[in-house]
Amino acid sequence: MLNLFRRGTVTHIEPIAERMRHIRISGPQLRELGWVPGTHIRLRVGDPRRPRSFLQGFLRTYSIWDYSPEGHLDVCVLDHPNAGPGALWARRARIGDAAAFMGPEGRLVLREGAPYHLFVGDETAAVAFGAMMRALPSSAVVHGVILVGGPGGRLPVVRSDRLTWIHRPDELPAGVRSLDLPDEPGVAYVAGEARTGQAVRGHLVGERGWSRRDVVVKAFWAPGRRGMD
Repeated sequence: MLNLFRRGTVTHIEPIAERMRHIRISGPQLRELGWVPGTHIRLRVGDPRRPRSFLQGFLRTYSIWDYSPEGHLDVCVLDHPNAGPGALWARRARIGDAAAFMGPEGRLVLREGAPYHLFVGDETAAVAFGAMMRALPSSAVVHGVILVGGPGGRLPVVRSDRLTWIHRPDELPAGVRSLDLPDEPGVAYVAGEARTGQAVRGHLVGERGWSRRDVVVKAFWAPGRRGMD
């Protein structure tokens, strides 16, 4: 499996939001990846030679915040008190460290021809959403709700003024219910915590009459589930 990895070097680290680190990986193997905004990589955050890494899972999935075909790839890693292997990797990362990943891949990508785009998620989803919104034409209509811990948790996304930012303990399903959306369905991109995504889809389909095919749901994490911590 190791020969499926692309390898690079950590070349830049900075805070991009409260408890979120922006990390750049660069190298010749990262050139011309064919990146599509919204896709993700599977980043190696543990040592495959150590049994403990296999027990914890030594790969973690991260959305790509930005990419340059010259060989630069940016991810944003959320830190939290109960840090899993991914958050620990980001805490320890230093300029010059080796990095390896698989991908990009994923189906959380923009759909053409939508009358409008609805983005719903938490901090982890905002990374993919930021890339997707930058790729939209200026004429595209955007709605959305992003849940963060507080004002310091907002990522610098374009069209931020078209999004509703809510803070915990508020909840995403209630935030979506409060949106004044057009009568006709658009396309919704719902990402973040697994059960929350299901609840948002249930609201859009059951209460607003959307078709399930117009709601793209991607679970990024789930409490207590290994590999999604």
